[in-house]
Amino acid sequence: MLTATIAAVTFAAGYVLGRVRPWDRLDTWVWRRFTFIGGWTQSKTQVVLTIAAHVLVRPRASLRIWRRRHEPPQPSRSPAVKFTASPTTDAQEHL
Repeated sequence: MLTATIAAVTFAAGYVLGRVRPWDRLDTWVWRRFTFIGGWTQSKTQVVLTIAAHVLVRPRASLRIWRRRHEPPQPSRSPAVKFTASPTTDAQEHL
């Protein structure tokens, strides 16, 4: 009887979480903070909360951002190759 009750409660909780979609709502909240609201950096509490929510919702993207930000600087690239027009040759020269 206890197993059936636990199974029913687990099923009901899964159904409710599937309908409410808290992760999707939290992801939308974080995306709006980063995209549209420019004043979210005014309070340190909001910054910490937003970054913690981003790490919780999108851990791979957060890790990629962290690695990209802390990678060593890239060496400077050499200048681009310049192509010049080849000199014209007569067909008589090659005979």
